[in-house]
Amino acid sequence: MQSSQVPVVKDVVLVGGGHAHVAVLRRFGMDPLPGVRLTLITRDVHTPYSGMLPGLVAGHYSYDDCHIDLGPLARFAGARLYHATAEGLDLDNRQVLVAGRPPVNFDLLSINVGSRPQAAGVEGALQHVMPVKPIDTWLQRWQDLQRRVLDGAGVFRISVVGGGAGGVEMALSIQHRLHSLLAARGGDPGRVQIELLHDAETLLQNHSPGVRRRFERVMQQRGITLLYGHRVISVSADQLQIAGHPSRVTDAVIWTTQAAAPAWPGAAGLAVDGDGFVRVNDFLQSRSHPRVFAAGDVAALPDARPKSGVFAVRQGAVLAENLRRASSGRPLRRYRPQRRFLGLISTGDRYAIASRGGWSAQGKWLWTLKDWIDRRFMQRFNVLPEPMEGPAVKLASGVADRQALEQLSATAMRCGGCGAKVGSTVLGRVVARLPPQRTDGLMLGLDTPDDAAVLALPDGKLLAQSVDYFRAFIDDPYLFGKIAANHALGDLYAMGAQPHSALAIASVPFGREQIVEQTLFELMSGAVEVIGEAGAVLAGGHSSEGAELAFGLAANGFVDPGALLRKAGLRPGDMLVLTKPLGTGTLLAADMRGRAKGRWIDGAIASMLLSNRAAATCVQRFGASACTDVTGFGLLGHVLEMARASRVDVQLFIDDLPLLDGAVATVKAGIVSSLQSENLRLRHAVRDLGDAGRHPHYALLFDPQTAGGLLAGIAADRATDCIAALRELGYDAAAVVGSVVPAAGSEASIGVAGGRT
Repeated sequence: MQSSQVPVVKDVVLVGGGHAHVAVLRRFGMDPLPGVRLTLITRDVHTPYSGMLPGLVAGHYSYDDCHIDLGPLARFAGARLYHATAEGLDLDNRQVLVAGRPPVNFDLLSINVGSRPQAAGVEGALQHVMPVKPIDTWLQRWQDLQRRVLDGAGVFRISVVGGGAGGVEMALSIQHRLHSLLAARGGDPGRVQIELLHDAETLLQNHSPGVRRRFERVMQQRGITLLYGHRVISVSADQLQIAGHPSRVTDAVIWTTQAAAPAWPGAAGLAVDGDGFVRVNDFLQSRSHPRVFAAGDVAALPDARPKSGVFAVRQGAVLAENLRRASSGRPLRRYRPQRRFLGLISTGDRYAIASRGGWSAQGKWLWTLKDWIDRRFMQRFNVLPEPMEGPAVKLASGVADRQALEQLSATAMRCGGCGAKVGSTVLGRVVARLPPQRTDGLMLGLDTPDDAAVLALPDGKLLAQSVDYFRAFIDDPYLFGKIAANHALGDLYAMGAQPHSALAIASVPFGREQIVEQTLFELMSGAVEVIGEAGAVLAGGHSSEGAELAFGLAANGFVDPGALLRKAGLRPGDMLVLTKPLGTGTLLAADMRGRAKGRWIDGAIASMLLSNRAAATCVQRFGASACTDVTGFGLLGHVLEMARASRVDVQLFIDDLPLLDGAVATVKAGIVSSLQSENLRLRHAVRDLGDAGRHPHYALLFDPQTAGGLLAGIAADRATDCIAALRELGYDAAAVVGSVVPAAGSEASIGVAGGRT
């Protein structure tokens, strides 16, 4: 989580993680702009480099070789990363409408979401073809297609639709990979038959005749059938209908046709061309809305040049500079696209054909050159330099511009004490935007001006209370609010209590009034969503301004005396059931250092967002003898608490620990939470350690968890059924991680064994 003593005065929002935007992020990371906050909204946290996709399909590259990890890059840039899908714009109120979460405000907006293959008007295409974009979906389906080919028998027909560079490269790369896999298994590569259908009379219409002839020869040599003048008009599960030609039988259809624009920019009112692409001027600025910029495939440039990643890469530097200049009201820089560029188009194997104007060439050396260029490009974003200078240094240089500096001067000196509270006007607007918070037993709450919430306690119930509060560890206030609420409610679930109400404690980074309001609203929206799903309400709280985002809840719940679960109660013979995987501590520590892959953090966030509510009901149904939630003290610390309270010993099964993806790798790299050293002091309670201390999972016994799972004692004869029930409820990592044995001495101890026998 980024923190700064400089208030935020401008919000620059980037929608999409395309080639131009990754360049913007890198440049802002190298040269930060004080008072300007970047937010990246992206559907994918690993953005593919289109130039290397054919090599990935052909088997020459790994996934990580050709994907830019937006997690470390965004952190390097000081940008908030919102892993979400933009679905519209409210241009009047300057908001990005985002699926499943509150709108995101902007002062300046840049769109770089790429394009999709055009399939509109082709009956059945959406149901039966494999479009090459979005690439993450394509790669999943490509794995399925490989399995279908390898597990099948007889002829397998693949139809590639589209005769541009993308279609040609895809046809050759698919053939190379499938032939290689079949040959390695001793199969017949010849049973894979590939055809390329193109509605024009020539391939590669944006390239010279020499390039076309070279590719025609290569494809004929490889046995790929070329069908010109074949316009597909409908697709079914096993056939293509062609205008003016007989239908074609097929087993798979790869769709690489002309680019199509997303519908939402035009629907929002941005000026678009006839195909729906955002019309921009020579400064990459929307022709209708000067606060909006666009780059890459989604942009319609004045000279209507073809869609190509080559242009998006070159646009990044100009776009970054113009976002800076627009923030300060300075004249914008003109984008001058290159008249000619070198295109290196691969042929599936380690061979390529070069195209530049009327010149062409081919050879293995060109693939080597392409590989060198592509890897050098990727290294710029996956091996990040140190920032040039921090915000405090840049502030004196005036880069934040005069207007921003005037705004900064009004907010730079912040008071402490009650003077640090969020203003009543801002707070009132936030509360008014939240759903009404009413429930039985809440006598006075958010909808009254009183000084405290007042609850009526139900007859025969016990009141359970808990409080949690911590600094933000992700730059997304909405998700942080959800996770913090999940974490706080976990204590109630662990004791068998039903959440009833909560009081919030929030600290929001200081900044311009509208920015403070929106940050607080996103934070509270996430928390209220989780609280509401728990059947509870937000009854009140306290908010203040500070240097960084922090949040917590004082949570109240009711429980029947006979249903109260405690840490004491474990019985010899019980099995210890853990409902969620371990590893959030090391992964979040790695993320802070920019050394965690985006998909690892995605997995950790998904786990932290998973409520313990259903798990609590499940373990109670299976007769839990004791229960706790695994949080800051790590698995071993919480197991030790239960063992001491129950006067028993515990044997942990280190081989069976459920772990988040990436946790072993980050621990192996020596990256652990700052609380790890404190938790390690509990290792004196571990007996019969043996080789377990050298086990790759050993350090994760002490890893502090945020919004971790429940740990419950379940009778041995019911543990297997309990695990099955938990997995049906969505706790896919639920596992038996230990067994309870009689105490061997006066002090509880923990044994560590390999796996469950």
